[in-house]
Amino acid sequence: MLSYAGRTDHPRAQAIPMRVGGFGGVEGLADYLTREGVTHLVDATHPFAARISANAIAAAELAGVPLLALTRPAWEQGPGDRWIHVADTMEAVAVLGAEPKRVFLALGRQTIGDFAYAAQHFYLLRFVDAAQPPALPHHHLVVDRGPFTLAGELALLREQRIAVIVAKNAGGAGARAKLDAARELGLPVVMIDRPFIPLRPQADSVAAVLDWLDHGVVRGV
Repeated sequence: MLSYAGRTDHPRAQAIPMRVGGFGGVEGLADYLTREGVTHLVDATHPFAARISANAIAAAELAGVPLLALTRPAWEQGPGDRWIHVADTMEAVAVLGAEPKRVFLALGRQTIGDFAYAAQHFYLLRFVDAAQPPALPHHHLVVDRGPFTLAGELALLREQRIAVIVAKNAGGAGARAKLDAARELGLPVVMIDRPFIPLRPQADSVAAVLDWLDHGVVRGV
């Protein structure tokens, strides 16, 4: 069974049964695991879904179900990168400063509202679905779904005359191109670091998860 949080209107179809929506916190998830006879729980949520991951850890313990987190390695700053590390979106807002800038918010729609406190900037937004317009007076919305290419990101940044990118350190290859484009163009990236999540067993590949499901252990991680 695959469970989606419900953040997108039209999630990609999968070859296994799917459900959409929350469980009602720790107790709700624990009840679901018990009721459905779940024997293994894989936490494959976004690296910034800290509450969901914490709930999964607690619910797995309550239900007596082994848990494994599938985590994407974080992006690492390399030569030529101009990253400014911040802890959260409000710190990112502060780092942008008072002078109006053209900003690419590569964040998804859940945390866009924080940038209404800095309405002097122009914001380029990119969502998977066409959403209700955010409360940002100066913005342009692109509806698109990754993976994205370096050539495409370079064209977008140039066309929109972007001066700075704000991104979450989500990791993975599908959204990496914007960082490579920023390096090539010499643009700064305000990088929001990952939140704290309690320690739990982890794997960094689907193959390792499948091995765990077969054998109950994580090999090579």
